[in-house]
Amino acid sequence: MFARFDKLNPPQFLAVVFGLAILVGSVLLWLPIASTEPVRYIDALFTATSATTVTGLVVVDTGTVFTRFGQVVIMALIKLGGLGLMSFAVLIVLALGKRLGLRERLLIQQSFNQPSLGGIIRLVKVLLIFSFSMELFATFILALRWVPEYGLAEGLFQSLFHAISAFNNAGFSLWSDSLTRYIGDPVVNLIITILFITGGLGFTVVYDLVKTKHMKRLALHSKIMLVGTLAINVVAMLMFFLLERGNPATLGALTWGEQFWATYFQAVTPRTAGFNTLDFGAMEPATITFMLLLMFIGAGSASTGGGIKVTTFVVIVLAVVTYLRGARESVAFSRAIKADIVIRALAIVVISLSVVFVSIFVLSMVETAPYLTIVFEAFSAFGTVGLSMGITDSLTDTGKMVLMWLMFLGRLGPVSIAFALAKASHKNVRYPKEDVFTG
Repeated sequence: MFARFDKLNPPQFLAVVFGLAILVGSVLLWLPIASTEPVRYIDALFTATSATTVTGLVVVDTGTVFTRFGQVVIMALIKLGGLGLMSFAVLIVLALGKRLGLRERLLIQQSFNQPSLGGIIRLVKVLLIFSFSMELFATFILALRWVPEYGLAEGLFQSLFHAISAFNNAGFSLWSDSLTRYIGDPVVNLIITILFITGGLGFTVVYDLVKTKHMKRLALHSKIMLVGTLAINVVAMLMFFLLERGNPATLGALTWGEQFWATYFQAVTPRTAGFNTLDFGAMEPATITFMLLLMFIGAGSASTGGGIKVTTFVVIVLAVVTYLRGARESVAFSRAIKADIVIRALAIVVISLSVVFVSIFVLSMVETAPYLTIVFEAFSAFGTVGLSMGITDSLTDTGKMVLMWLMFLGRLGPVSIAFALAKASHKNVRYPKEDVFTG
C-alpha cells in the first residue's frame, strides 16, 4: 500500500490524504461521545466533508446535536482543511529536526498552488505563524464581547470556534441562525469579516505584503487580488443594497445602522465565508442570482476559500477585453499575462461550470425543492461557501452525496482533480494550423 502511495503524483496524493482525513473525521463524529443524539453515518460523513473542505453546509445543528467533543473534532477538521494538511506535516517534520526532500516540497508546492519550489518552506512558516496569531487575536477580541454574555468557559470556546471558522472561511457556527443575532454589532461584524477576508486573500498575498514594504513592488498576483477583491466587494455592497432595500424580510425592516452592517456583511460573505446575518431564503431572486456569481468567483488562490478564484475571473475578463480591443496580449499593471495562464483560467472556468451543471442536473432529478434553491445549494457547495436557502438538512441521501462530491472538488480544485485523473502525455508533435469559424 505504501509503495502505491509513493507512486502517486502530487494532485493524486493530496486527494487521497484529504479523503482519508474526511473518513477519519466522519468516524469520530459518528461516535456516541460526539453527539447528544444518534447521528446517521451519512450525516457524520457530510459534516466531516463540509468541515475538512471548509464549506459550512450542515445537515444537523452544530451547536445542539454535537457535544463539545464533536465540536472540537469539527474545529480540528476546519483547521486541517483550511491551512492544508501539508502545512501541519511540515510543522511536525521541522519540529522533529528533519529535512524535507524534493517529493515533499513538490507536494507542498501543489498544495499551495505555487509556480515554483523557491521559498516554499519559508512560506509555510509565515503562514502558520500568521494564521495562529490572527486567530488568537480575534479570539481575544471576541471574548471581550462574548465572555460577559455567555460566561468564561463558554464565551472563550465560542470565541475560539468562530475565530478559527472565520479565518479558514468555514462558515460553521454554534448557533442555528449563524450570526443573525449580531446583525448590527460592529465588533462581531468587523472581526469576523476581517478574518475571512484576510484568509480569503491567499497566503502568497499575505506573504508578499509582509516582505514587501512598497505597494508598487508587489507581485502581479498580489496586485490583482487586492484590487480585484476591493472592486468586487464594493460592487457587491452597492448591488445588494439596491436589490434588497425594499424587501421587508431583509433590509426593509432594519434601522440605517443595521442596514449598513447587514449590507456589508452579506456582500462579502458569499466569497466562500459562509456566515450570514440575514435569511438568504427571504432574499429577492435577483439578489440570489447575483450571489451565484460571487460564490462562483470565490476567494484567492492558495487561500482558505474556494471558487474559481478572483485572479482566474480577472484573467478571463482581461482576455475578453483584449480580444474586443484587438490587442495581442492581456495586460495588467503594465505587465503582460502569459498565454498559458489565460488557457489555464479558461480550463478552470469550463471544468467548473461543467461540474456544477452536471450536479444541478442530478440534484434536480432527486430533490423536490424549488429549482433556484437547488442551484444556490450547488454553487455554494462547489465554491465551499456554506450559505444555504434552508434545504440542506432536508436533502435526500443522493443529494447529500452530490454536495459532498462538489465540496471535495471545490476545495482541491477542478484542475487538480483533472490532473490527478489524467494520464501524462509526453508527445512532442506539432500539427499544421487551420482556421475554425467561431461565433
